[in-house]
Amino acid sequence: MIGKLTGRVDYKAADHVLLDVGGVGYTVHCSDRTLAGLPGPGQAAALYTELLVREDLLQLFGFPTPYEREWHRLLISVQGVGSKASMAILGTLGPEGVARAIAIGDWAAVKAAQGVGPKLAQRVVNELKDKAPGVMALGGTMGQAAGTLAADALIDTGAAPVAPAPGPARAPSGAAQADALSALTNLGYGPSDAARAVAEASGSDPEAEATALIRAALRLLAPKD
Repeated sequence: MIGKLTGRVDYKAADHVLLDVGGVGYTVHCSDRTLAGLPGPGQAAALYTELLVREDLLQLFGFPTPYEREWHRLLISVQGVGSKASMAILGTLGPEGVARAIAIGDWAAVKAAQGVGPKLAQRVVNELKDKAPGVMALGGTMGQAAGTLAADALIDTGAAPVAPAPGPARAPSGAAQADALSALTNLGYGPSDAARAVAEASGSDPEAEATALIRAALRLLAPKD
């Protein structure tokens, strides 16, 4: 299993990047969001990967963080969601956006992805709503692991640092959501209720850190008079 590739960008196409790893070129399929965040040709890059194996096909899919790869694995576990649909959903929402949409039952946000109809979007939300808290809880440790990705690329290739490409506005980090979710479950709230509150809080304040998310989520969870 190929879990991660570190090398130099040879070229970027509409739906994939060719990554030169020690003289061997790997075609790695990525979402629009991931491709936008990769540096230009000749620059160092690293991607966590998932290998699709079929009788007639071997295909690599790339992700900037292991957290996003976990969401891909969860999405393709839903009947009718293949790798293409998963990449479209992640490219539209990002992993934190996917977590929020599933936690609060916002299937319309999932439907915004190209090629995803309303029935499939509703199935994604319905089938994954109880599994979302588990993946959200992984965001903290996986975020720490992903923080070394760029440094690894520079060490392995000897390339000079490059500025990240501009991309869509960022949602709260997976680490912030994971920390808030952990705190709420430690206080006795159920995983699904805690995940929904954290997701709603993150939607109201996209730049919120864990402490702010916890406070906002607690207000949402407080009994209503």
